[in-house]
Amino acid sequence: MQKNALAGVGFGLLAYGIWGFFPLYFHQLNHVAPMDILANRALWACVFVALLLMLSRQWHKVRQIFGKPRQIAMLSLAALLVGSNWLVFLWAVGNQQVVESSLGYFLTPIVNVLLGLLVLKERLNGKEWLAIGLAVAGLLNEIVTLGGLPWVSLFLAGTFGTYGLVRKQVPVGALPGLWLETLVMLPLCFAYAIWQANSGHTVFVLDTPSTTLWLIGAGILTALPLIAFAAATQRLNLATVGMLMYINPTMQFLTAIYIFGEPLQTGKLLSFALIWLGLLVFSWSMWQKRQGA
Repeated sequence: MQKNALAGVGFGLLAYGIWGFFPLYFHQLNHVAPMDILANRALWACVFVALLLMLSRQWHKVRQIFGKPRQIAMLSLAALLVGSNWLVFLWAVGNQQVVESSLGYFLTPIVNVLLGLLVLKERLNGKEWLAIGLAVAGLLNEIVTLGGLPWVSLFLAGTFGTYGLVRKQVPVGALPGLWLETLVMLPLCFAYAIWQANSGHTVFVLDTPSTTLWLIGAGILTALPLIAFAAATQRLNLATVGMLMYINPTMQFLTAIYIFGEPLQTGKLLSFALIWLGLLVFSWSMWQKRQGA
């Protein structure tokens, strides 16, 4: 059991470490339009996952899904949500908004709680209501600081939180699900590529081999953390997985401040402090629930 848990922590660290590394990786592609990156990311992720499905002999699971229209519809919705999430994240990296993107991923667990309350009719205890109150206070402070809505943070939190809710209701494995999600994205990506080709711009054939390699790597990096995350959830309880989840936005936040040199005003720091406190209370509640289970 101890070895299994240790392996689970290792897989969790790998998954969240890769996700936290994303701003540094995609910073190397700042000269490429976000939609170009998204199109290549979807294409190469689809190809890479297809190879993994072949090696693991899981194509029969994909064929089973094609006979279930509701699952296809839900995965199509999931693809729309995660694709738009990727696109806004790429825009944030290219426009020095990584602090805002990290705030969005810090908010995602709170969004998950709210969706559970509104959609799944789950009940919240006092600590979870307090966590939501602290997160809302942080958001209100952010609105005052910015003089407007932190739309990047809200969009990333909303789309990723809703994506999690949709995928939770589709009993499909990580690899078949991801392959079908990227497959659904491809018609839009190809339509965009054709539109750009009419203007003399190529989306899938880039000007330098190094850029092409970075884009192929982006597709591979899309799949790897999801595979590691699935392995972690099989070996760890949800409370431990939840605590590891904060590695990703923490790495993004530190990257934005100390590597990219993005400014952090006092007001924004207060917003983060309130949301961090809310996450601490939320994690405490989840831990107590798990211990009492």
